[in-house]
Amino acid sequence: MAVSSEYYDLLGVRPDATDDEIKRAYRRLARQLHPDSTGGDPEAEARFKQVVRAYEVLRDPERRARYDRFGPDGVDGPVPGADPFGGSGLGDLFDAFFGMAGGGRAGGHGRGGPARGADAEVVLELTFREAVFGTHRDLTVQEHVACATCAGSGARPGTHPIRCPDCGGSGELRRLRQSILGQVVTAVPCPRCQGMGEAVPSPCADCGGEGRRVQAVELSVDVPAGVDHGATLRLSGRGPAGPRGGPPGDLYVHLSVESDDRFARRGDDLHAELHVTMTQAALGAVVSVGTLDGEEQITVAAGTQTGAVVRLRGRGVAHVRGRGRGDLLVRLVVDTPTGLDRAQQDLLRQLAEARGEAVGSAPEGIVARLRSAFG
Repeated sequence: MAVSSEYYDLLGVRPDATDDEIKRAYRRLARQLHPDSTGGDPEAEARFKQVVRAYEVLRDPERRARYDRFGPDGVDGPVPGADPFGGSGLGDLFDAFFGMAGGGRAGGHGRGGPARGADAEVVLELTFREAVFGTHRDLTVQEHVACATCAGSGARPGTHPIRCPDCGGSGELRRLRQSILGQVVTAVPCPRCQGMGEAVPSPCADCGGEGRRVQAVELSVDVPAGVDHGATLRLSGRGPAGPRGGPPGDLYVHLSVESDDRFARRGDDLHAELHVTMTQAALGAVVSVGTLDGEEQITVAAGTQTGAVVRLRGRGVAHVRGRGRGDLLVRLVVDTPTGLDRAQQDLLRQLAEARGEAVGSAPEGIVARLRSAFG
């Protein structure tokens, strides 16, 4: 069976892409399409949701395998050869096609129960130094939290949710229909309880029976040293609360790192340029160079040419998954002097003559030019 490419096309990767390639593609698109970056553009927001959906499927090995075999229907709907009611046994498969097992699952457990909250994303902007050395930041995000009035149950204080009378608490309704295979049983989420298995006869006035409300939440984020632009931190269980007491989702913090005028980052190494004079390059010198740790002295060897590199070990970016830091590589650029006065030109001409080097002629003085004009 051919592999469905819809989700791979959304992320811009090949069907045989590695997990790291999928993650990198998702992070790149998330930065481009996130509402915080697009100013709430509806088309970008719709595309962002599609990209998130594709990533949620392809990052999970089991769901990705199902998608590769059966396409989106294999992930979002009943999977051919798998349990259409959420399980994975062959007994339930025969139950689905031939009605062998009758009523609900043993113990009354089905698809009911409060759903987990959705995952949320936020962009955190960092300075270059904060990314290199790590930092602690406080964030304020708007997200769902459990309603304090009903303690997340969705029921008016003094009342309680009841077992859904339509689905008997299973959270799903089974329907019998005829097909060429005989009687086929299908299951759909109960519309009355939205698959939770519980109904709320007297909804909470503050949350409308949902059990959660949107409000500003203060979060603390520890950013490890060495993170780079486009990295994502996952805060497990710090996302929006689920409806009616459901567990919270995760919060994904996408990092946006400001560039630095002095340094270019390549992995954990930093690169910089330092201009030196012609005489310093020719004769050698000890000069100062700026690092993230302050000014340091480096030695310019005699005879240095433009492009020579001096390496300062341990003056780069912290290794985010280990100890130590990368290096700072300083590329030397030799400047040719300009604006020389007559005495300085004469000195250089003497040097050129001593070295046997051909240089331009010295400009004539005013007296010599007058003699030439009237001679």
